[in-house]
Amino acid sequence: MIKTDTLWEVITAHQGETFYTAKGLPFTYTVKGGEYFTDRKKKSITRATFERAYQKILADNGHTITGPKSLNVFGAPYIFATFRQLGLLPE
Repeated sequence: MIKTDTLWEVITAHQGETFYTAKGLPFTYTVKGGEYFTDRKKKSITRATFERAYQKILADNGHTITGPKSLNVFGAPYIFATFRQLGLLPE
């Protein structure tokens, strides 16, 4: 796991790579300032939303977060996929 204050740097470093949602749909993303834009969605996901979702994962001692819906945040399928492929989810 990484620290929350370096989370956005890690996400930014991987923009342009192909990621896959839990349903297997491919997507790429770009980061502009504090916003994350996927090629599959018109609205952006904010840095604050990523950090809130990551805090939920770090606090999930009962391992109840098993999929995107468990995050309960806007853009959860993309956030979950990004975290999964970057190795930011607990095993």
